[in-house]
Amino acid sequence: MQVKSSCAIQVVPIGIEDKSNMYEFIDFAINIIKESNLKYLVTPFETVIEGNLVEILALIEKVNDTLLKKGLKTICMNIKLWSGDIGTIEEKLEKYT
Repeated sequence: MQVKSSCAIQVVPIGIEDKSNMYEFIDFAINIIKESNLKYLVTPFETVIEGNLVEILALIEKVNDTLLKKGLKTICMNIKLWSGDIGTIEEKLEKYT
């Protein structure tokens, strides 16, 4: 069974001496999400992703593993996950736009 889910993910690179490099890792994580072909929305503090639960969890694992392989020593990921009878990104934002 595919469970409709929505996830907000914030990637926080830890232990980077040159803070300008921090955004390089964040941009790389966003590109991984973009390439997943799941619906997503980048916001200033996190990226919201829609899909089924299995796809989202696999994507989180891919982001984590890829950033570690790219040389990031420590990652903190703040993840909020909603599953079941949930609205879309557009439905949640429509009254504010």
